Amino acid sequence: MIACLTGELFKKLPDTLIINVGGVGYEVFFPQSGHDRLPEVGDKIFLYVQTIVREDALLLYGFISAKEKEMFQVLITVSGVGPKLAHNILSGISPEEMSRAVLADDVARLTRLPGVGKKTAERLCLELKDKVDFIPAGLELEGAKLLSTKDNALFADALSALTNLGYPAARAQEALEIVRQQVDADGMADMRIQELLRHTLKVLA
Repeated sequence: MIACLTGELFKKLPDTLIINVGGVGYEVFFPQSGHDRLPEVGDKIFLYVQTIVREDALLLYGFISAKEKEMFQVLITVSGVGPKLAHNILSGISPEEMSRAVLADDVARLTRLPGVGKKTAERLCLELKDKVDFIPAGLELEGAKLLSTKDNALFADALSALTNLGYPAARAQEALEIVRQQVDADGMADMRIQELLRHTLKVLA
């Protein structure tokens, strides 16, 4: 089973990426809605990967953060939710917000996700209630004020990327908090992960 990939981002397609790993191109499913979180073509990339084996195919689904992969693994345990739908769901919601919606029986929020109707939303709430508590419904950096859901996801992804680059989690978290304090609320609202990482790497330098 392929659990992760590190290589060069060779090509971006609407629903897939081609990752060049040692001269071998791996096709990985990745939603277009998440393209703004990716590096530029030709740059190094790390993805968490879930391998789905079928009789006629071996499919790879890619994720920026470990939490997304974990939530994907939980989602595909729900009856009627296959890998494609699970991946589409995670293109429209962070793992933390998904956890919060399930625990609160927020059917209205879930039905706004791609491919999720009322019956599927109700089934998600019913079947995942005891499975999503491993992901905190709200993420708070130590010593930092509570962040918005969007900022939570952004910081979690950035922290995951920095630790994958070899930085200790505590040091990376401290640097992220420094950047958060340097950037006003409007700046954070418009910031993409590449920009956050660029600012944070300057702090770590």
